[in-house]
Amino acid sequence: MTSTEKTIEARRFLVRGRVQGVGFRWFVEREAHMLGISGWVRNNADGTVEVLAQGTSDQLSGLHSRLRQGPRAARVDGVEVSDVRPSANLSSFRIEGAW
Repeated sequence: MTSTEKTIEARRFLVRGRVQGVGFRWFVEREAHMLGISGWVRNNADGTVEVLAQGTSDQLSGLHSRLRQGPRAARVDGVEVSDVRPSANLSSFRIEGAW
């Protein structure tokens, strides 16, 4: 790998706080598109928002920063991050069903 090649990584983010019913999924979708990240976002039954994101380390760091802030109406209490295996099936970013 040359220094110009970027390794694709994948991370799962679990966002806690007032993050449902405030446009959080649409916010994540917009930010992911702007950063060039593939993956998905969905609401979970426990009130959290789950994000599976795939991109370079820099792209994922940028998304993590944006997730910690959230949209104006949200209150983010915490973001759990875990590394996951990248998937060849992810070519775009989408909002998934509620749960």
